[in-house]
Amino acid sequence: MPFFRLNDDHILPDDLGDFDPETVPRTLAAFGGHMVTKGMELAKHAHRKDELVLTLRGIVRLEAGHGVWIVPPRCAVWIPGGVPHSVSVAGDVEMYCLFVEPDAASRLPRQCCALSISPLLASLLVHATHMPVMYDVDGADGRIATVLLDQLALAPVEELRFPMPVDARLRRIASAMIANPSDRATIADWGRRIAVAPRTLTRILQRETGMSFGRWRQHLHILIALQRLDQGASVQAVALDLGYEGASAFVTMFRKALGKPPARYLAERRIGAH
Repeated sequence: MPFFRLNDDHILPDDLGDFDPETVPRTLAAFGGHMVTKGMELAKHAHRKDELVLTLRGIVRLEAGHGVWIVPPRCAVWIPGGVPHSVSVAGDVEMYCLFVEPDAASRLPRQCCALSISPLLASLLVHATHMPVMYDVDGADGRIATVLLDQLALAPVEELRFPMPVDARLRRIASAMIANPSDRATIADWGRRIAVAPRTLTRILQRETGMSFGRWRQHLHILIALQRLDQGASVQAVALDLGYEGASAFVTMFRKALGKPPARYLAERRIGAH
């Protein structure tokens, strides 16, 4: 299956020649870098090893299990070995992938989750991409690998998952909302569009995600907003992109959901990452 390769400052899909992180006889293997793309997707696949996908810049979306992670910069998604997942990237992207032997990551969760990545951990991971594939486990690179894993085990979990239902009809709605977040269609509107009783959709959504339709869509909007705001978009622009009449309505929703306005939330998050 294809991986990402760094080549002339671009990550390209390739078989990486002789390099397959799944078969490297070391505790960890890492690769990554920068690329600009109109859109690229790795179809659903799974690894024997655990994997961390770190985003430092750009739009990265990952689906695994019953969740979609819209990963803002300085966050990563942790994927335990054996969990099928797909990855899509778009725009000006800087991302890094770390593969870890499962027995070396016993302190990390055994289900997919988002992790907040400190500047130290990010630097260690970027450094790991430049280490020899067969690094000296008893040398300096081996010690870097040990510190990297220690720091990874301390990374706090963040709730950045958008629950993806199993039901095919709700998945269709979810995919449409992700593709066009400004669509303000209600559950009744969706019921008419796909010829399913709104009550049926509401019942299944509650059973599979524990959320009402309004809260479910709001959760998606918050994740998209965090990513776009972190990339420098204005509150006004994000509000309009998400279908709000203006910035004040968006800020009110954000404050009710997270307890503070977007600017303060992001500022405190950046401070916490240092």
